[in-house]
Amino acid sequence: MTRVEGITQSMSRIGKYIDNGPTESVWGALKCESYYLHKFTEFDEIQLAIQKYIHFYNEERYKQQLNGLTPLEYRAQAV
Repeated sequence: MTRVEGITQSMSRIGKYIDNGPTESVWGALKCESYYLHKFTEFDEIQLAIQKYIHFYNEERYKQQLNGLTPLEYRAQAV
């Protein structure tokens, strides 16, 4: 692994990047459903928008793949 500026690329044990798929999915949804819909002029604005979207994504956004529940509701069932 090459380190540039103290950053190491994330890889699974066998050296494939497939483990980044879920993270890329969340970032893709955030950009489509929030970022591209607004024009941000300050860092604080985008930081707040990301925080609000993460809250929405986990606690208010219903997912068909989770039996019509939010991620928080789905995880609560596992307990």
